[in-house]
Amino acid sequence: MKKDHPGYNKSMWKGAPLENFAIARKLRQNMTSSEKMLWEHLNNNQLGYKFRRQHPLQSFIVDFYCHQFKLVIEIDGGYHNSKKQKVADQEREELLQFQELHILRFTNEEVVENIQKVIEQILKKMDELKVS
Repeated sequence: MKKDHPGYNKSMWKGAPLENFAIARKLRQNMTSSEKMLWEHLNNNQLGYKFRRQHPLQSFIVDFYCHQFKLVIEIDGGYHNSKKQKVADQEREELLQFQELHILRFTNEEVVENIQKVIEQILKKMDELKVS
């Protein structure tokens, strides 16, 4: 990827359209239980870094985002198992990775059943990104 490519965007929002900010605000008011659970651990710099929830990036709204590491965290519900959604998720990941973003995906079940392991995986990924 070339940073001088016309589709590359350096901003924290990667060119997100204005209407996505209003949608994100509504999503923050209606988070799923697993999103709320993870947010309790990410909020207020508890891991040492600022995370944003329901953050607009390009034409998407990601569940959580840490700009310092360009790290996107997605919490997937059961509908992500459908063939159609898997294709859409793959396309979305490719577009986000083009912007030099890193993506971690967890299922609702992983968050609910073992939040500590999820936090450990997030910390591990941030450690990896510090080095690179």
